[in-house]
Amino acid sequence: MNRLQEYFDNQLEATNSDFHRYMFERIDWDNRLIGLVGPRGVGKTTLMLQHAKEELPRHSTLFVTAEDMYFATNNIVEFAADFVKKGGRYLIIDEIHKMEEWSRYLKLIYDYQPKLNVIFTGSSILDITKGTHDLSRRAITYSMQGLSFREYLSLFHSINENAYSLEQILNHKVKNPVGAQILVLFKDYLRKGYYPFAKENQYDSRLKQVINNTLEMDIPQYAKMNISTGRKVKQLLGIISRSVPFKPNMSTLSTVLGTSRNSTADYFVYLEEAGMIAQLRDKTSGVRGLGKVNKVYLDNPALIYNLAEEEANIGNVRETFFYNQMRLNQEVESSDIADFTIGNYTFEVGGKNKSQKQIESAEKGYIVKDDIESGYLNVIPLWMFGMNY
Repeated sequence: MNRLQEYFDNQLEATNSDFHRYMFERIDWDNRLIGLVGPRGVGKTTLMLQHAKEELPRHSTLFVTAEDMYFATNNIVEFAADFVKKGGRYLIIDEIHKMEEWSRYLKLIYDYQPKLNVIFTGSSILDITKGTHDLSRRAITYSMQGLSFREYLSLFHSINENAYSLEQILNHKVKNPVGAQILVLFKDYLRKGYYPFAKENQYDSRLKQVINNTLEMDIPQYAKMNISTGRKVKQLLGIISRSVPFKPNMSTLSTVLGTSRNSTADYFVYLEEAGMIAQLRDKTSGVRGLGKVNKVYLDNPALIYNLAEEEANIGNVRETFFYNQMRLNQEVESSDIADFTIGNYTFEVGGKNKSQKQIESAEKGYIVKDDIESGYLNVIPLWMFGMNY
């Protein structure tokens, strides 16, 4: 216990509170069992440490990681009981999916220790999604994605702007930050601004490690894959990264990968749940997530540049950015005439010379242009959609 307390003190000392992710204000911290999930590297651990540092009493709070060797020989349920006996009220468990039977343990802690508030994080979304079904009556789970362009401006360049609603963006309420070379900063964001660890050294190597850990550990472990099958999932991700964007043909893909159609479809599900890709669906039945998949994107532009490198297609990058930034607060679907629809709005995304042709028949159509600083009428700069959260 003393060693774990010392580790927590060191973590708190190293935690900077100058910048908060968007999720910090969205979590209802009064719940007794809270989960925060999301892809590797988006800042979940930092957010939890900030909450502990700023809002929880140090004498009754403890932060531990499930990867700690202590839990290789000690039961977390018994540990929680001992912590409560010593006056513990708040227990934060990082990377909970590293612990076998973690959902059962959390249920027991919740039921046996009514005075203890537990917060847990997990990067293996597949495992967490499966496990939280068992905790549905107990846990409130939040899903966090990477930095918006607005958050990047704040974290990397100390340019602090308010978030804007979609309606405000479409009505030209977003202003270019004074003195900022916004297009230069936007290009930098597209390449590396999605992940907070880009502020640290060896960014490209760190991102490759995130990708490899997801593909070689998280997905195979969850799906009980062998090594050769895991390589096929990695091959599929490489194909998607070089597409313009990718329109899935299961029969062709199955032939290329040497797998069945059902297995190929499963690979897409695994990659999406793990935060590596995003599938754009149509409006079938108006039920979110049940429509036909029309396009497949990598989850964010940084993944494109890391995986495709010199083969990165700028059109794919632009559409990936728009979908990634808009999907958090809106339901984004494919369009029959353009790139995307959000409610009654239709969007066509392109460069600064993009014409109005594809949205002529749209009732409320907008052209989203890259490489322009300001908009007019129904023309909106692409970078402004990064100010939504």
